[in-house]
Amino acid sequence: MAASLIDPSRAPVAFGRRAVPQLFEELQQRPEAARRQRALNSLCDLMHNPERVYQTVTGGFLEQVKVLFQDEDADVRTKTCDLLHVLTSHSVGRQALLSSSLLPPLSQLLDDPSSSCRRSVHRVLTRLTLLPAGADALLTLVPKLMLKLRQEKEEEEVQALILSTLSSCSYQDPRPALANDGVSLLGHILSHRSTNIRREAADALMALSVCRDGKEQVCEQNLLPVLVGLLQDEDLEVQVNAVGVIMFTVTITTGKQQCLDLDVLPVLLDFVSKKKEEEEEEQDEERRRRRKALVLYSLRALTALAEAPGGRHLLLEQLPVLEARTESEEDQDIRRSAQDAVHVITWTP
Repeated sequence: MAASLIDPSRAPVAFGRRAVPQLFEELQQRPEAARRQRALNSLCDLMHNPERVYQTVTGGFLEQVKVLFQDEDADVRTKTCDLLHVLTSHSVGRQALLSSSLLPPLSQLLDDPSSSCRRSVHRVLTRLTLLPAGADALLTLVPKLMLKLRQEKEEEEVQALILSTLSSCSYQDPRPALANDGVSLLGHILSHRSTNIRREAADALMALSVCRDGKEQVCEQNLLPVLVGLLQDEDLEVQVNAVGVIMFTVTITTGKQQCLDLDVLPVLLDFVSKKKEEEEEEQDEERRRRRKALVLYSLRALTALAEAPGGRHLLLEQLPVLEARTESEEDQDIRRSAQDAVHVITWTP
């Protein structure tokens, strides 16, 4: 009866604190590939326990996986990356990996012949960018990641992971992506059939449009018509990210004029007015947060557009919509942004 409960895909695990050392000892003995896989599977299970993660990173075991990156068995390489992915779900694991010598050999697996291994590597890299230090450490990989996007050989999940990593890195420093024609690349991806990829591409473009060079490239490459089209996307986060790019781009004169020519004001005003009812009805906390961002970004974009004579003239006619949010709004951030918009629109010299 007891034998039937043994999982053949897992290695036997010692009791308590002996479990992690025992499995790493087995890996160091270089058993056949099947046994290495079973040991790694058991380690992945253990890493869901924060205590075992702490034991792994403080006991010096993490560096021992480096040799497994070059294992001749693709499944072993993949499971090794899966182990790091589980480990980096914990902050202490992310910090330990960043402090180790594993990043260079791990990044070499971006060209691994196994698609499963490459996918696992990208999952690890995306997890690392949850820390600013992680995004900073991966800036040198930005040109390589963008090259992979241009080749369009990876599956959609991997493309989305690459875009997520690029986004986090670009919020840290947009220069590497901008220097590698990132705005043009992301503009091409904005119309992708996958909602997830459109969402991530718009977020990465928002990161690049924070700086002036990025804003100017968005205008020069005529991406604002595409972004205005995304305001009608069925996905809320795609809308939020598209408005975010517009919000940053309309802070320059060219961006203001292009957006006014595209008649974006009615759409932004609609977000500010009608979305209030939807915010109140929304039960999911994450969606409430995104709806708030949509309203805030729209208000800030309207405030910037009001600085242009044409925008101010049109917005004066719609002033009651904005005043309504200053009077009945409970959220202090939205109320303050609405007040700023009204102040700019009604300002007289």
